[in-house]
Amino acid sequence: MSAPGAESDGADGPAGRPLPADAAEAAAGSAPDVVCASVSKTFPAGRDGLRVLEPLDLTLAAGSVTALVGPSGCGKSTLLRIIAGLEQADPGGSVRIGGDDPTEVRRRGELAIAFQDASLLPWRTTAANVALAQRLARRPVDHERVSELLRLVGLEGFERARPAQLSGGMRQRAAIARCLITEPRLLLLDEPFGAVDELTRRRLNIELPPLWSGSQTTTLLVTHSISEAVLLADRVLVMSPRPGAVIADIPVDLERPRSLEHFRSPGFGELVERIGALLGVDETAGSRS
Repeated sequence: MSAPGAESDGADGPAGRPLPADAAEAAAGSAPDVVCASVSKTFPAGRDGLRVLEPLDLTLAAGSVTALVGPSGCGKSTLLRIIAGLEQADPGGSVRIGGDDPTEVRRRGELAIAFQDASLLPWRTTAANVALAQRLARRPVDHERVSELLRLVGLEGFERARPAQLSGGMRQRAAIARCLITEPRLLLLDEPFGAVDELTRRRLNIELPPLWSGSQTTTLLVTHSISEAVLLADRVLVMSPRPGAVIADIPVDLERPRSLEHFRSPGFGELVERIGALLGVDETAGSRS
């Protein structure tokens, strides 16, 4: 969900003080690029620690959708959390989002995260769960925008429903709406559709991405599904087993908007097979990376 810490309507700093002109301009501007420089991660474990990420230099282009795929434990989610400022990179590594530190971007409410678990508060209605992101970002609740987003994600008529009354796919739709309500410049998706069945997952893959695609948002997707990565991304980064390193950087030159028809196109199949070969799996036969 959208991280707390921003003030007012995004143009004010702590205690309502105006942001500097350059920060205010950035807050109202287009999508940021994300620059990772010498980012590595070692967790404390044993005598030498557990090396999760090898040092990597990576730039996510402004307005692009990048997917990270790789085996379990290769550091995909760790990298996403470092970019979000929820984990610290090892000394010497840095992340800049549109030139700013991730903490500053979070403080302005311009970064949102969706996880596999929708994490809706069970005592709040669907609309109240979505509006919560604006409250945490210390922004006025825009009830019209909440209603509009719920309509766009297919939850019109369920505004007053509690999470227990929603299916898994519906809860994930609400979680995505909650992410988008603050109009984030950076959207981080960590297996956002991993907890729903395959049919629902494919439907969400088609229906929801147009809501965040475009020049105003840079998106990073972590997924175990090769076909999902190819369908959603402009670029797929393939990671090695732990300690994770990028072993392939593959552009996805498929026209947008994308639809279920792409699953049957030769170009789509070729990309899935190429990535699967790098990971030693055959997703066309039902396997996952």
